[in-house]
Amino acid sequence: MSALDADVPGIPRSDDGPVFREPWEAQSFAMALALHQAGLFEWREWAAMLAEEIKRAQAAGDPDTGETYYRHWQATLERMVAEKGLTDLAAIARHADAWSHAALRTPHGTPIVLRAEDFEAQP
Repeated sequence: MSALDADVPGIPRSDDGPVFREPWEAQSFAMALALHQAGLFEWREWAAMLAEEIKRAQAAGDPDTGETYYRHWQATLERMVAEKGLTDLAAIARHADAWSHAALRTPHGTPIVLRAEDFEAQP
């Protein structure tokens, strides 16, 4: 068992180590890694912000079983890109709402495609 496994209990694993529960977790992980590799932030800056996010969630009642780890990762990613000026949290929320609208109108098994109408459907 690696130090990461001990630090983040509840993360699913295979014989080779930790795995992702859902595709979005892997995508969020990959986005953070790509932004770091592009020089947007130092890894210790990322780690500090992620630790703050986890502490905030724990203070709000998150039981910290590991099942919500990538939700914290995603929240940290959103905050990081907003603080770095790549986008803002309002734009992230608009796109998340549009994505949800697009998902509702998309038949199961069909790729979800955002359309202008998905943004217009928002309140």
